[in-house]
Amino acid sequence: MSAGVLLVTPYGIGSELLRAATTMLGDCPLPAKALSIGPQDDRDRMIAAAESLAADLDDGEGLLVLTDLFGSTPCNIANALSAKHRVRVLSGVNLPMLVRIFNYASLPLDELVAKALSGAHDGVMLCSETDCEPRSER
Repeated sequence: MSAGVLLVTPYGIGSELLRAATTMLGDCPLPAKALSIGPQDDRDRMIAAAESLAADLDDGEGLLVLTDLFGSTPCNIANALSAKHRVRVLSGVNLPMLVRIFNYASLPLDELVAKALSGAHDGVMLCSETDCEPRSER
C-alpha cells in the first residue's frame, strides 16, 4: 500500500505535470489523478469531485494533495478534503516535486511530504549559459 497523489490545479496544469512526470519515468508508481479547476466552476461541485477522487486514491495510507498557490481556489478546495480524509496539502507544485514523489513512492505519507518539499526546493536553480547552481547557493 502507498499514499495516493491528487493534483488540484487551475487550467489543467496538474494533468500536464502528471503526464510529464509519468512520461519521464516511464510509468506512474503511485495512484495519482488530477482535478482541474476553472474560473466558472462551482466550488461545491469541485469539492465533491475532489472528495470522490480522494476516496478513489486513498487506500488507507493517506493522500498527498498538490496545488498551485497558497490561498487560491484550488488550494482551498484541496484543504476542504482534510475534513474527511488523512491528507497533507502542499502548495507550489512543480515538476521536480512530482518527480521526487514518484522516485520515493514506497515511503509513508509524512516522509513523502518531506521528499516532496526537498524536491521542490532543490529543483529551483539559477541557470546561466555555463552552469546551474542550487537556489540556496545564490
